[in-house]
Amino acid sequence: MTAPRLAVDPIVEARRHWEEHGWSDAAEGMAAVTSIMRAQQLVLARVDEVLRPLELTFARYELLMLLHFSRTGALPVTKASTRLQVHPTSVTNAVDRLEAAGLVERRRNPTDGRGILVALTPAGRALALKATERLNAEVFEQVGLAPRRTGTLLSVLTELRRSAGDLA
Repeated sequence: MTAPRLAVDPIVEARRHWEEHGWSDAAEGMAAVTSIMRAQQLVLARVDEVLRPLELTFARYELLMLLHFSRTGALPVTKASTRLQVHPTSVTNAVDRLEAAGLVERRRNPTDGRGILVALTPAGRALALKATERLNAEVFEQVGLAPRRTGTLLSVLTELRRSAGDLA
């Protein structure tokens, strides 16, 4: 479901208002931040459209793929949390939902009798791969920019993440 096309860009209008109110020094930054937020909404809506029929959210899909890519198909919640850059509670909530659907299971950590691993089930692996095929075809291969522009965007976003302390 796509939003109706707007005749006037509200971010351009907001920038104009910022400048009219004497906030010219912040107007471009406000427009950039607002544009990033809107772009995130648009991309997430496309991803949700692809994943909804599979009864997945992007957060749960990311966890399935993290487990898929792990050497053993299993990780401790704390390690998954670190790698996904989310709070352990968010991972636990995703695990609860995925476990209820039979896509992951909790197992005792064989190297630490007290610890629990989250492990991908065969059904979870199959669904992760099916979702990846769809996301690749409908979103990742068609970001909405020319390939060289996609590379530029990635470079700019990496710079932004680095300056925000997200990367070393």
